[in-house]
Amino acid sequence: MKISNVEEMRNLDKSAIENFGITQELLMENAGEAVYFAILKEHGVENKKFAVFCGIGNNGGDGLVVARKIHSTGGDVRIFLLGDEKKFKGSAKKNFEIASGLPLKIIRVHSIESIKDEVATCDAIVDALFGTGLTRAVEGLYKEVIRLINQSGKPVFSVDIPSGINGNTGLIMGEAVRADFTITFGLPKIGNMLYPGFNNCGKLYVTHISFPPSLYNKEPLKVEISQPLELPARDENGHKGSFGDVLFIAGASSYLGAPYFSAFSFLKAGGGYSRLASPSSIAPFIATKGSEIVFVPLEETSSKSIALKNKEKLLEISEQVDMVVLGPGLSLNEETQELVRQLAREIKKPLLIDGDGITAISDEIKCIKERQYPTILTPHPGEMSRIAKISIKEVLENKIPLVQKEAKKLNAHIVLKGAHSLIGYPDELVFVNMSGNSGMATAGSGDVLTGTIAAMYGLGLGLEDALRTGVFLHGFSGDLAAEEKGEDGITAQDILDYLPCALKRYREEYDEIVNHSYKSLYIV
Repeated sequence: MKISNVEEMRNLDKSAIENFGITQELLMENAGEAVYFAILKEHGVENKKFAVFCGIGNNGGDGLVVARKIHSTGGDVRIFLLGDEKKFKGSAKKNFEIASGLPLKIIRVHSIESIKDEVATCDAIVDALFGTGLTRAVEGLYKEVIRLINQSGKPVFSVDIPSGINGNTGLIMGEAVRADFTITFGLPKIGNMLYPGFNNCGKLYVTHISFPPSLYNKEPLKVEISQPLELPARDENGHKGSFGDVLFIAGASSYLGAPYFSAFSFLKAGGGYSRLASPSSIAPFIATKGSEIVFVPLEETSSKSIALKNKEKLLEISEQVDMVVLGPGLSLNEETQELVRQLAREIKKPLLIDGDGITAISDEIKCIKERQYPTILTPHPGEMSRIAKISIKEVLENKIPLVQKEAKKLNAHIVLKGAHSLIGYPDELVFVNMSGNSGMATAGSGDVLTGTIAAMYGLGLGLEDALRTGVFLHGFSGDLAAEEKGEDGITAQDILDYLPCALKRYREEYDEIVNHSYKSLYIV
């Protein structure tokens, strides 16, 4: 399913009105009705008491429709209005006039103390304070009301997005409602799908509010929920080279885990032939854990990282393989960093750059722009800040536009790692991955990801499909580990160990896993 930003949704609303004759009044009615149906399904209405909190914008207008619908089927409704009702406009104003003419109790909120008893005795709360257009931090009485809602212990239904969540980033604007259910309109917004907004939404419903599919599936909408692909059947007559031959250039004296996790996860995720080029002094130690890896011992710098003099040897080996992974645990030794930059320019195969490799190319990013072969970058936010030359704070505030901009500028595929990792293509398409959990925020997890992506390519998926499927399976493996062990204390080794089980279940239960276990949206 596509995901929109706030401006795109405004344009969809405008197109629905101007091109299809679906009036603003009808859109608001459909939105409120969808919220009502979600409440009816999840909580029930008849003989129950509801507190409906409304602002004075269109989100508040949607809330007034919800209040009217609840009232019409036997619910007891109190409307708590924040703001000057004279500022209602258009359809919201019309719905306020309708609500005012019904036997509904409308309470103008001037202080928290005046409404505490009403909130304490209600059965459920409807949050229609702010919509997706919130652009500044929540303050004053609004902040106090949001805190009261969160402390109430009542089921909370948020209209479009929990109040206080930024619709374009998912970030909390000072204070935000923690909803149990959110019903979003037209399409899910970026703020519904990225953390922390996603977490604040609770169970997420979407209603297309009578938009035709030709409108909400439009080509210009460049962001969508990732739908990983089915894996190709394994060749019964295949040999190790049939399932991918990948060269991992990784490791230094202080970094034994990164080369091991990246090279060995390739095998655990179904890959066939894993070659690890690392400093000669560390290869024996890695071999004690990953003896199935084929080792390429390399000459070392004085700090026991990979020396520049290995370049021609590495280029020669790269011609024999299907993909090269460059960077895990290479260290920041300047000679080794220069080797990375030269290899990035000259390797004539699909190249995945991670970790210290990203730091190296960030200092001379044109070595990526100049590549004629596919490039994948897998940064965490700190590494992304080095690529884009901006602060980590700016990365977190602009994740999707930033991935789109840098992927296009560098003609590279970018996986921005984190909760709901983003997979960006050079044509500005961005996919939001839904698997994974907080326990995977651990050293070495990203190295396992590199090997998993490479394995999907080795199994026969195209590069872009391998990216989406590799990111999903990495998260799925982490979810299986968390299911058995809990999220606390999961290590990269756990994620690696669960990869075979993840692949087995993924092959056998594809529809159930992708369409049900990870179904993040429910249509109403």
